[in-house]
Amino acid sequence: MEELFLIVSIAGQRIALPADHVESVVEIDNITPVPLVSPHVAGLFALRSRVLTIIDSGSALGLEPTARSGAMQAVIVLCDGHQYGLLVEHVEDVLETTAPVRPVRAVLADGWARAARGVIEHGGEALLLVDPAMLIAGPADLAA
Repeated sequence: MEELFLIVSIAGQRIALPADHVESVVEIDNITPVPLVSPHVAGLFALRSRVLTIIDSGSALGLEPTARSGAMQAVIVLCDGHQYGLLVEHVEDVLETTAPVRPVRAVLADGWARAARGVIEHGGEALLLVDPAMLIAGPADLAA
């Protein structure tokens, strides 16, 4: 069965997000900060008369924060009935594949290991399949 994935870059790494969680890709330019929230919550953004929580994908993985200047790209995902925006460095393409999702066979940094759901092949390259819900949840120390 053919599956769709959205290929994006987070913290300099090309990764895949399951397309069934993706609602759209948008450019945002003005995130309103929220005091006293976890550092992986970049703030709020109004999109089509809805207020979305914007997640800094880099910070959610325990890495460097995603650059927040000028026009930024966000992937709008649906998780537990709520829309969120995931800040990413770059949106590349949609991948259609019948290749199976394979287990991760490498040692990953803690944030990547927590968010990874497997690996898919694309053009001879292995792309980490990342669970958007784990980005929304943030770093492991917040889940404890």
